[in-house]
Amino acid sequence: MSNGSDIRHGRHCIFLMHVHLIFVTRYRREVFTKEILDDLRPMFASVCTDFEAELVEFDGEDDHVHLLVNYPPKVAVSTLVNSLKGVSSRMIRKKNYPSIRRKLWGGALWSPSYFAGSCGGAPIAVIRQYIEQQQTPH
Repeated sequence: MSNGSDIRHGRHCIFLMHVHLIFVTRYRREVFTKEILDDLRPMFASVCTDFEAELVEFDGEDDHVHLLVNYPPKVAVSTLVNSLKGVSSRMIRKKNYPSIRRKLWGGALWSPSYFAGSCGGAPIAVIRQYIEQQQTPH
């Protein structure tokens, strides 16, 4: 997967699916530094690879992160999110960052909720118009 916008092929399908994910820290605590965000990127990329997905883009602020993931249709977004949050939480906690140790306790890095938005391709209005213009057989 060299380019995040390439159409991909599965055994029985052709697809181009992207999801925009946002994960927020537990209690919206401001714990991330540039160093922690730099450590999170390869962790997220590795989990995506395990799911035959691709981390197209990643960045964040001190209390949340944004991911743009290109994923195959056989992957449930909720399963991908579970793995991304679980693996990253365990690995970041092992590194024992002082900002996280000071502000978070109880073994949770992430809030249990998340945002997932489908994105990519044509806007919904264009797709709706295309479908409406189909030649219905008489």
